[in-house]
This record gives sequence, structure tokens and C-alpha cells, in this order.
Amino acid sequence: MLHTSDTSLASAAYIAGMGIITSIGNNLGEHSQALQQKHCGIGMPQLLQTIHELPVGEIKLSNKELATRAGVLETLPRTALLSILAAKEAIAPFADKLRGLRIAFISANTVGGMDLTETEYIKLTTKEKINPRKVIHHECGSITELSIHALGLDNCWHTTISTACSSSANSIMLAARLIEQGKMDLVIAGGADALSKFTLNGFNSLKILDKDLCQPFDEHRRGLNLGEGAAYLVLMNAATVQGLGAPVLSRLSGYANANDAYHQTASSPEGTGNTLAIQGALLQAGLQASDIDYINLHGTGTENNDHAEGMAIEKVFAGQRIPPASSTKCYTGHTLGAAGAVEAVFSVLAIQQQCAWAHLRLQTPISSQSWQPNTEIIHQPIRHVLSNSFGFGGNCTSLVISKE
Repeated sequence: MLHTSDTSLASAAYIAGMGIITSIGNNLGEHSQALQQKHCGIGMPQLLQTIHELPVGEIKLSNKELATRAGVLETLPRTALLSILAAKEAIAPFADKLRGLRIAFISANTVGGMDLTETEYIKLTTKEKINPRKVIHHECGSITELSIHALGLDNCWHTTISTACSSSANSIMLAARLIEQGKMDLVIAGGADALSKFTLNGFNSLKILDKDLCQPFDEHRRGLNLGEGAAYLVLMNAATVQGLGAPVLSRLSGYANANDAYHQTASSPEGTGNTLAIQGALLQAGLQASDIDYINLHGTGTENNDHAEGMAIEKVFAGQRIPPASSTKCYTGHTLGAAGAVEAVFSVLAIQQQCAWAHLRLQTPISSQSWQPNTEIIHQPIRHVLSNSFGFGGNCTSLVISKE
């Protein structure tokens, strides 16, 4: 039962619905099972046409199959198809109860309609006629517009966030602020990104892609695996939860965004922005580091990222026990603009299942680090989860997700 005698809880942002699709599952139930079974969805691409032999977290459904499941046209960008599927699952329990509510839709992505645009790009050199239907949805905001139309929410307040790997964590943070400030009753927040040749080529040019399965926080880590997916959370205020009879899955109790502005693509070696984000989220939640029961690491598998995040965790938890921690990118690959929301869903599942998810493929712990991720599922009381999303340009966001 939801108790709201405390005014701070009355204005809190409660998580009441979730939807997700990644390489380890097409819905929430499949993801819960995959995490319990330590199933990895990373492998060689079957749908993405690329000259590179690089493993990715690819969803094994064609655009036509995704469109059929979503009930929309298969000519839409793949990012939009993934977005619509996950958002529909998240809002499904409340879809016929939304009349009269102040609703917002906040979506994040970095790829936009690039999967279609890049098929036309070659025509710039051959002087062939470009198909406008394949470029009209190129920019990121178009994915949001297509999603709200498919949900029947054309008149709701909506916006798009694109801050690299922290994008959908920032969309969830903005959703909480809108609810806490009394501006919205219900917000659907998250993000989506599909694989594209441009993205794969871009990351490959940075020399940060692993040619094998990624090994975040391993002494001999070689880089990341890209992935694709979408995830959305439905956040509500207390009055809306009670009015809809909605379940309270958890509460977004803290969040913070910081930027160390160290480099276009790298975190500062000292983990300055990472540290500020974690500290800010704990402060906003009114918690101490010792209150955290599980850390969902950003953990991409690159030399720089894992070092910076490891440094930040050691600073924040200095002199204290570091709780179980794992990177779920070992399962899905790095889903870029969707990552923050995907891992927020995994954090809620950790609270529901009362366990810390296992970290895969750790062979040699980082020698300079005083702690290491847990390589097995740890069943223990989980009250508060810290979920980190640290993006290019030093845009760092941490969320604290708490049991009701």
C-alpha cells in the first residue's frame, strides 16, 4: 500500500510501468528470465549489413516483424519501431485510463532515422534520385513524434533528449522533476536506439570496439560491443498511482547530472564528472553511500570508461564496503541512447527479484582497483540501487532507484 502522509512522498516520482526490448528479450518477462539465466545476447550481426566482423547486441527481428508487433508501417526507422514497441508495453496497463491526466512523453536517442538515411547517402556520389521517405525522419526528434502518434498521445507535452550514452537516464531525470514540481501527473520516459552502419563505423574509428565479447572491468579489457534496444518507464505522482490503482514497482528517489568537460569522447582520468553525479544523486535521495545495496555500473569495457567509473566509486565509498556491482552491458551490448532506461529497468527488476545481477566474463580483475564486480547473482535485500550512465563529452548521470 502506498502511504503519502509525508509531503515529500506525495510529490515523489513512482515507477508504475515498464517496457523493454533488447537482444536478450522482446518484453519485460523475457528480460527477467534472461538475467536470471545469465544469457548473453551479443553475437555476430545477422540483419545489420556491414563489412566489419564485430559482435553486436542485435535484436533478431526484422523491421517487418517489429512493425507487425507494433501495429505500424514497416517503412518507419528501426529506432522508431523499437521505441513504439517498448513504450506500448510500458503504458499498456493504463492505456484506457489516461483521460483527464496531464501526460508527458520524454524520449531519448542518438541514431534517429539514420538506418534509413544511410541507405540514401551513397546516392550523393552516384547522383541517383534520393527517396525522401527515407530521409524525412532522420533527426532524433522525429522518433519521438512517431512514437507519440503510435501511442495515440499526439496532444501530450513531449520532448527529445540526446546527450550520448546518458540520454535516457536524463529523460528519466526530467520526468521525475516534472512530477515532483507538480507539472505532470504521468510521464512516459526512456529511450531507443537501433544499430546502424554509421554508428558502428564511428565507434570503430575511435578504436574502442572489442572484436570479441566485451569484458568490462577486466584488467585486459579491449573495448565495448554496440547493441540496440528500447526501454521506457511510466512515472506517476502519488495521486495518479492511487487514482489508477497502479502498482508501485519502485521509486526514483535520487538523480543528478554533472559534466567534467574533459574530452569529447573520454571521461577525466580522475572520474570527476562520474563522482559528482553519484554524489549528487545520493544527496538528492537523502542517502549515504552505505545505503546502496547494488550498483548497476555504466561499465562499457573501454580502458578509459571503466577506470574513471572505478575511481569514482572508490572515492564515493571511501572507507566503506562497496556493494555488489555489475555491468549489464555484458548481456545487451551498449545500447547508447537507450542504455540509461534499459539499465533503469534492470535496476527495478533487481529490486523486485531482490538480487544483484551477475557480471559476465570477468577473468582478471583490475589490479589497481580495490574492488571487483560480482560474477554470480547475489540474493540479498535490495532497497536502493545506484544506476550509472556516463556519456561522451563528460555528460554523467546517476539515478537512485528505491524500493517503495
